[in-house]
Order: sequence, then structure tokens, then C-alpha cells
Amino acid sequence: GGESAAAVPETPAGSQQLTVNVSGIGAVASMPTGIACGSRCTSTFASGVQVKLVAAAGSGQAFDGWSGACSGIDTCLVDMAAARTVTATFTSKWLALAVTKSGSGAVTSLPAGINCGADCSSEFTKYANVTLTAAPAAGYEFSRWTGACSGAGACIVQMGRAQTVGATFIPSAATKYTLTLNRVGSGTVTSTPTGINCGSTCSAVYPAGTLVTMTATPAAGYEFSAWSGACTGAGAGTGKCSVTMSAARTVNATFVATDGSGGDGACANFYSDGFQLVSGEVTLPWSVTAKPTRGSAMREAQYNTCRVRVTNHEVDGLATFARNDYSRRQAFNADSKLEIVYAIDGFWYLYDALTYKRLKVLAGPAGDAEPQWHPTDPNLLYYLPTSGIGMKVYQLNVQTGVSTVVGDLASRLKARWPTANAAWTKSEGSPSADGRYWCFMVDSANWSGVGIVTWDRQTNTILGYKDLNGQRPDHVSMSPSGNYCVSSSYGNPGVLSYSRDFSTSRKIADVGEHSDIGIDVNGDDTFISIDYQSPSGDVFMTNLRTGVRTTIMTTYADRTSSALHFSAKSFRKPGWFVMSAYGESTNNPPYIQQWFHRKVVIVQMSGAPKLYNLGTTHAKALGYWTEPQASVNRDLTKIVWTSNWDVNSSDDTDVYMIEIPASAVK
Repeated sequence: GGESAAAVPETPAGSQQLTVNVSGIGAVASMPTGIACGSRCTSTFASGVQVKLVAAAGSGQAFDGWSGACSGIDTCLVDMAAARTVTATFTSKWLALAVTKSGSGAVTSLPAGINCGADCSSEFTKYANVTLTAAPAAGYEFSRWTGACSGAGACIVQMGRAQTVGATFIPSAATKYTLTLNRVGSGTVTSTPTGINCGSTCSAVYPAGTLVTMTATPAAGYEFSAWSGACTGAGAGTGKCSVTMSAARTVNATFVATDGSGGDGACANFYSDGFQLVSGEVTLPWSVTAKPTRGSAMREAQYNTCRVRVTNHEVDGLATFARNDYSRRQAFNADSKLEIVYAIDGFWYLYDALTYKRLKVLAGPAGDAEPQWHPTDPNLLYYLPTSGIGMKVYQLNVQTGVSTVVGDLASRLKARWPTANAAWTKSEGSPSADGRYWCFMVDSANWSGVGIVTWDRQTNTILGYKDLNGQRPDHVSMSPSGNYCVSSSYGNPGVLSYSRDFSTSRKIADVGEHSDIGIDVNGDDTFISIDYQSPSGDVFMTNLRTGVRTTIMTTYADRTSSALHFSAKSFRKPGWFVMSAYGESTNNPPYIQQWFHRKVVIVQMSGAPKLYNLGTTHAKALGYWTEPQASVNRDLTKIVWTSNWDVNSSDDTDVYMIEIPASAVK
């Protein structure tokens, strides 16, 4: 049984077979007739006959050439002295031309399509010759082409394939830029070449390309702490910073007191000369004490630091609690004289960080508004729409109560993602240390993630987009330098560090746990976190520039564990972070107290760290509102945390603070 195989037709005597293959979308016909490919791709022709093949491209396609018995893109003539095979290849008619720019200027194309400015890529027909023209902006001149063109002359691109061209504009010799110097604390900053003497002159104008070196000299009773702004991460130890004037620049110089006062509030004159913090892995029994009164300096019984109760929510009329919002939130303003406090009613309150009085409820931010203090202006605070619903960034003057919109991202985000409804960090992110660069996750109305963006507040431009494709992170944050956007997820894909334009990425942890991003002593962005999946419960740091991971300490000991929060916002004192521990537990009784349990500690960013013990939190772990979540100011002189102060309550909490002299951490 079964079917018979189909008979293969034989080529008639005196004839030869011509076979045509088609790659892509198109058709081939022959003269004399016989081939009509699509429908028939083989035919026989008399031996010695010359067959002409004609290619016709399909819609949106272009003929790319012959191969086999013919080659090139011209007419195909086949001599049928023997059996022949020919292939016709069709590809897309359109090829992409992309233009990248460096500096200020515009690039246009002929034929039209590129207008960069507005549109930096377009598609052109295959084999078209596209002429690009560069027009520098005011104060700039065109330097050179790169990529598919080179030199500074005419740029004509033949579109035999997709092409990329770079256009470089540089400041013209006559262009000048302003350098502005802001000071915090007492000291003088001078410049080479001359111009800055701050002191008396805090801004100067320099020709484009000038290298300006600034030198910080502290006043009596002060020491230089840190540079920020255009000099973020520069050598605090030398007090020198250099910037190249390729644009207008702002530099911040911070000086801190060394007189041992510990501050201007209740801790003024608390510390004696030569005070030293208790260092190392010190384990002292917890003491249970009465809840302190608000505003009085008290000696931390075990570690001799100055401790102050900042809030009294009952007296201040804040129902249930007043608390420090989060370890990753900067509680203190630029000069550490004001502090923000969050209450159960969803409002944010302004406190005097010297008198500890409640000043006002802030008009504007509410719920998860993610308030962020301006790095140098003590009166300005940035915030987002209530509970993250919206795509605007606001600036609030806390003295006048006036809010202004400094960034409205809605139209740009909806153009990319039509369902975009919220741009936020999900309450755990921060801008760069100078407040310029921000990273936001973008959610739809049902809180599914659609993307991540980076935004430049200074120029109000979006610098990069990242499609999420269904993988919504737990939170995102910009690094202190503004060079990296860090996306953290508890599951796949873990913690990723993206370049500011999302062109590169690096995985820095498998699981996103409690963490923060600080600056190490070399000025590098450093990710601080705990790895609960590691055998020893490692606290680790990862350099975002190099990807190098270093174990700082282990936390699993004597069958115990603890939950930890990290605060690395001491940008003016790089190389340190604050750790607060709570929720200590044991897998196998008896429980054994570890040196860091229920404690606030300053930790060096090092594989063999210095450790400075600040005090016991007195926080009993009875839910989220009782977590201490210690937060440090930019100078590493004030640390606040939340505590229910040994009371069995899940929400009866207030804010407590330890102040230390600027010279105590070294």
C-alpha cells in the first residue's frame, strides 16, 4: 500500500534548466517567458539561449543584487549553455541614519529628515547620498565629524547600510563662563587664576577651557570638610579642587567647627577638648531609662555622647507619632538648623534643629512626597506630588511657603509611554548630591512599571529612557555624583547600576535589601547594603565605577541576626555611613547580644573599618513605625532616629538625636 512518489520531470533533450531563488520580498520575471517567481521559480530553455532576468522589489523593499550565475545589481543575462541557478536578494528600502552631538549646535540633512535639535535620527532610501550640515550655537564653533564622516569639511553619507555620524561643537575662543562659589561655615576660598576670593568675591568669569584651581582655608576654630557641586568628591584632605570651565559652574565649600561644642543647640559646650568616641566592636548591656524630656542635653550613659529628644508628639499635637521618615532621607537642611518630621496624619512638619520647637506644617508636600533639601540653600526643599501621583517636581521655600514647579515631565513621559501616570523613586531614592540629576521610575495608573528616566533639573531635560518590559523595580535612586541610576528589586533582576543615559549597566547585587549610596574617600559612588543570603550576613559596599565589591563586616554570629538600615548622606564627610540595628533575633536559644544590636554606629567604608559607637536606640521592634531608621546630616555631626523608647507600643514614637563634634570622626 501507500502512495507512489511523484515523478520528477526530465529536462527535454536540447534544453537546460534555470532555477531562480528569491530572498526577501520581491519578484523575478524572464525574457523569453518562463520564469515568474513568485509563482514559478524554475523553467527550461533551449541550450545556448540567453535569458534576461528582471527583478521587481516588493512594497517598502529595494533590490539588493544578484548572486549565482549573475552578480551585481545590473541586468542579469544568463547564457543557458548549461543548467544555471540565480538568487535575487531584496532588503528594506529604508536605512537609519543617526546623529550624535557634543556641545551646542544643530545638524540638518538634505534630503530632509535630520533636524538635530529636534530629531537626531531618520530613515533614508538605500544608496541615497545624504548631506549633513552643522550650525554651531552662539558662542560655539564646529570642530569635527566622526563616525561615517571625518574632518571638518562637507559630510556626505552614502546609505549603503545603517550609519552613525557624530558632530562635535566646541566653545569659541571668545566664550566665557561664570564660576560661582558658595560657602557653608567659616573660611576663605581663593582661585588660580585669580578671580575668586570668597571672602569678598564669590564669583568670577573665565574664558572657556580655563582650568581653575580653588584652595580652601578654614577660619580659626574650623576645618575644611568637603567640596560639592562641580567639585563633588574632590580632595577634602588637601582643600583643593580644580574645574575646567566648559560651562557655567557652581562649587560649594563646607567648613565645620572643630571647637568641640558639638553644635549650637542643647549640645553646645557639651564636649570637652580632646573628646573621643568609643570605637570598635563594644558590647555593653542595654540600660532601660525613663523617656527623656524634649530639648535637654543628656549624656548617653554607655558611650558618653550628647543625646537630645527632638520631638514630643503629644505636646506638639501630632496624633500617634512624630518620626524621622527614613534612613535614606536627608532630615536636615543645608546648614543643619532645620529638620523635617513626618506624622501619621500624612503631613510634613518643620522643626527648629537648635531649639527643637515645632515651627509649622509644610504647605505642599504630603504623603509619599519624597522631600529633598536643597544642598546649599537652607530655605529650599524639593518635593513630588502627594503619594507619588503625578509627574511634576516642586520647589518649596519653607520660610515663605511658596511652591513653584521646577520640572513638569508629563508630556515628555506620555510621549514615550502613553499610560505614564507617576514619576517617583517609590520613597527611597535621592537626587545627586548637588541636587541636579534625578532618577525616576515611571508607573501607570494601576502602578505597573513602564520605565525609568533620568532628568537634569538644571536644564530641565530628560537625559535617558529605559523601558521596563514588565520588570518593575522596588525603588530607584540617583547616585551622589549623578553618573549612575540605581534600580533595586527584591527578585529578578536584582540591583542594577545604569549609566545616566542607560547606555550601559552593571549588576551589583542579586537581591535588593536595605541600602544607601554614598561617596568614598576617593570620590567614587559607593553602594552600601546587607546580603542576608550570604553565609555570614555580610554588610558590603560596591564601587559603582569599578564594580568591585568589598565585605565590610559580618552580622550572623552566635546564632543571632538583626535587621539593619543604612544612611550614607554625609556627603561633606566622605568615606563613612551610619548603621542602625533593630529586630534582633536568634535561631537557636539562648539569645546572645551582639555588639551592634539596638545601636547607632558610624562605620568606615573599608574592608577593615573603623567603628564609632554613638548610642543605644531604645527602640523595641514592634512594627515598621518603631524601626529606628537613623539618618545623618551632610557634615556627619547630627544623627537622628525614631524610637518608642522601651515602651511596648507599635506607634508611640518620637525623634531623638545625637550630636558629635566635627573632629570626632577621623
